[in-house]
This record gives sequence, C-alpha cells and structure tokens, in this order.
Amino acid sequence: MTYAKNAPFRADVVGSYLRPAELKAARADYEAGRIDVAALRAVEDRCIEELVAKQKAAGLHVITDGEFRRRWWHFDFMWGFNGVEHKEAAHRVAFHDEVTPAHTAAVTGPIDGANHPFVEHFKFVKALEDENTVARQTMPSPAQTRFVLTGNKEAYPYDAFYKDDDELTAAIVAAYRQVLADLYEAGCRNVQFDDCTWTRLCDPSVRERLGWSDEDAQRLQQENLDVINAVAENQPEDLVITTHVCRGNFHSTWLSSGGYAPVAANLFGREAVDAFYLEFDDDRSGDFAPLAELAPGAQVVLGLITSKTPDLEDRETIKARIAEASQYVPLERLCLSTQCGFASTEEGNKLTEEQQWAKIELVRSVAEEVWGEA
Repeated sequence: MTYAKNAPFRADVVGSYLRPAELKAARADYEAGRIDVAALRAVEDRCIEELVAKQKAAGLHVITDGEFRRRWWHFDFMWGFNGVEHKEAAHRVAFHDEVTPAHTAAVTGPIDGANHPFVEHFKFVKALEDENTVARQTMPSPAQTRFVLTGNKEAYPYDAFYKDDDELTAAIVAAYRQVLADLYEAGCRNVQFDDCTWTRLCDPSVRERLGWSDEDAQRLQQENLDVINAVAENQPEDLVITTHVCRGNFHSTWLSSGGYAPVAANLFGREAVDAFYLEFDDDRSGDFAPLAELAPGAQVVLGLITSKTPDLEDRETIKARIAEASQYVPLERLCLSTQCGFASTEEGNKLTEEQQWAKIELVRSVAEEVWGEA
C-alpha cells in the first residue's frame, strides 16, 4: 500500500463498475468458443487498466478491478475454492421485478482456499497502485458463502465430505483465512465483505417466504456473527476489513426492504469489522436511528447516492442527510459512497457509464464540501 490512509475513505465506492461493451463482447465470444481464455484475459486486463485510470482521474483513493473478471459478485469467489463448483440452481432468486439466471455454488469435495484465483486478480490491481491510491479486494462475506453452501444441501448433498453444517462452516472459515493470508502476502491491506444475509432478516415478507420464525432469525444472526468473526479475528492489525450490507442489486432491481433495527445490535455492535458500507438511498432503507448501536471505533460509510438509477441526487439533500446521520454517529466517523456497486452482476444496472461517473463525482465533491477532504 502506498497511500498513507486506508479505508474507509471520505469519498468511497462499493467496488463494481459497469462492464464496457468490449468486455461483454469478449466474454460472449469466449463462451461461444470463438476466442480462448488468453484472448479473454487480454481484454479483461486492458479494460481493467482503463478503469483504474478513470478511478484515479475521478479523484478516488481506492481502486478495484470493477469485478470485471466475474459474472457474479459472489458466486465467482465461491467457485474459486477447491471443493466448490458451479451448479444449476434448483430455484432462481426472485428480485422485485426480475429473476436471476439459474446459477449457484455447491460443495463437491473437501473445501480449501489454496491457490484461489482472486489472489492473482488482486496482484494485477495492486501493481496499478500509485502514491494516491489503495487497491481493494471485494468478496462475498463468509456468512453469504455459508448461506449458499448450507442452503444447497438438499439439491447437492455434502454428506460424503461434512457430517453437518458446523463442520462445513469450520471448513469455510479455514478456506477464507487461507485466502486472506495469501492476499495479505500479495500486499492486500483492504478487504471488503459483501453481504445480503443481514437484510433478509430485516424484511418480514422475506422471512415469511423462507419460513423463518423469530427464533430462526435470532439463530441466523448468531450464525452470521460466528462465521464472520471467526474469519476476521486475529488478522494483521494493518489489514482493514470492512463490509457492505446490501439489499440486493441485480439489473437495477432489489431483493429485500426494511430498516436495520432488527439486526442492529448484533450487526453494528458485534461484527468485528472496521467499517460498514450501508444503503440509505431510499425509503426501503429505514432511518438512521439503528446507527446508535455502532461499536466504539467502527466507522459508517453512508450509501446515500443510488447506483440503481441515472437521476443525480440533489447535493443539499445529501448534505442534510449526512447531518442527520451525525446525530447518531460523530461526523468524523462517517464517510460517503454510492449505495451499492454499479454492476453486482455482469448485466449491470440501468444507467450509462457517463451517468455512473457523474454519481462518483457527486460523491467526491460532496465529501470535499462536508469534510474538507475527498
């Protein structure tokens, strides 16, 4: 890391960006067998280099690969573990207006994190750091991976490898710790866990659809904490681990609604991360009152500018909402970002690249006005 300060930054982003047309075409050509993996990698490399140059030009202190080497924000990471494979999902995930493609991840052998492809992906971005930027590696939260792999045991049993969910969870923790150790050795000091598990517990309609009782919801919160904190504990002091808590982001649609109150005490008070990237871009997000549960020293990145729609937010409204949030968390422990990534999946959200960069410029300029720094 070359830049003196690590995440979170006053002007921040969640990490994924709209895929350029050239990249989408190359991936389609690869899947159709018209080009080989080396040709696809060359296009990915070039597009990532161009993206990083744009992030620097936008005045950001964090650079990512935009998740340009992935189809999904979460599955590609899971597929990178030994013992986990790409499978056809028994059920598609129903978002507000659309359903996702029928992809999932399932246990097919003993799990470990050795030689995870994301380590090489990170090294490519790390080499593009300069004196003003820090490279970030995003990945699904350990709770997200546990949710997927334990949830698929009916369609894809793992009895031959693990006797129960607890044994599988221990393997997931060990695999994550291996990946984090390899990333750290590669120079990574900024890891972001992306997580949709907490917000499902905030939405009564989702809980009803999944058949979760109040007792189930409390148990699931504890299970989330246990797996995340087991990965995060005793990591190097200079490795910043943050989390983005998401309500679903697929082609500008969403998965769940509800404020953070039902999970705030556990999520904000007990999850062992340095900062929370939180969605507060519309009425589905609830108010700022749950932030009162924030543990001492933790920071909050307010996702007040939506990545889902092209309309640019009013600057004064954003500043007023930051002031409102500061009633619960001191201003010096707050930052500003987009509410989510612009392309959690390769489809991307329904806005143009120009509109994407206008959103980021709004984040940067408002942050500079509010904190005197970007």
